[in-house]
Amino acid sequence: MGVRDRPDGKRSANGKSYDPERLFLPPDDDLAPNRPGETLRARLDASGTGRLGLVCARLLGRRPVEDVWRRALEAEQRVGADLEELTGGGWEVVHSIVLPGDAVIPHLLIGPGGVFGIAALPGRRARVHVGETLVRLSRERQPWPYVRQVRHDTTRASMVLSRGCGFLVRVRPVLVLVGAESVEVAPALEDVRVLRDTEVAELGAAAGELHPQRADRVHTVARNRRVWLWA
Repeated sequence: MGVRDRPDGKRSANGKSYDPERLFLPPDDDLAPNRPGETLRARLDASGTGRLGLVCARLLGRRPVEDVWRRALEAEQRVGADLEELTGGGWEVVHSIVLPGDAVIPHLLIGPGGVFGIAALPGRRARVHVGETLVRLSRERQPWPYVRQVRHDTTRASMVLSRGCGFLVRVRPVLVLVGAESVEVAPALEDVRVLRDTEVAELGAAAGELHPQRADRVHTVARNRRVWLWA
């Protein structure tokens, strides 16, 4: 959608436009207060494994899932903090959007440059190769389907937001590697943007995609937990 597209909107007494749906969104259904990594925080809080159990598992050479969650949480917090810095320039961000099947969109960035579905991945000071579907870390034995996952989740998000907004919403997938030693991206990978954590601010430079009223509408729909039940 171009910047000339101007959807109809309501206006208050002072002439400022607003979306009435946002005013009547129940607090329990409003995702706007979510902190970066909200879903991971909940998993860690609900974990029944105590500190002694974690220590024993590590001594036995096992990788507790709680350790994986903590690294992922740190990555999401790092990226989330950088995204929040963009909100002064006309952008909005919604964190930790849960989709049916336990998939999660860690961050949804909405603003003048469009809509971005962003996954934050801990690079763990490793050499990282990003292929067309898989991500390989030099410290890991097996590759992980992060590219395929973020592509799939953003496609679902596009469908949900387009249906809720009444106009086409394209959600562009972004992978952010946090703390990687180096990042190599396959030349054939064109539909997923790959960034290092030091490059997140570059997303704020995008412009000319969404008129402010349309961006506000997308944000209103995106922050409603119930719309994601049908993703």
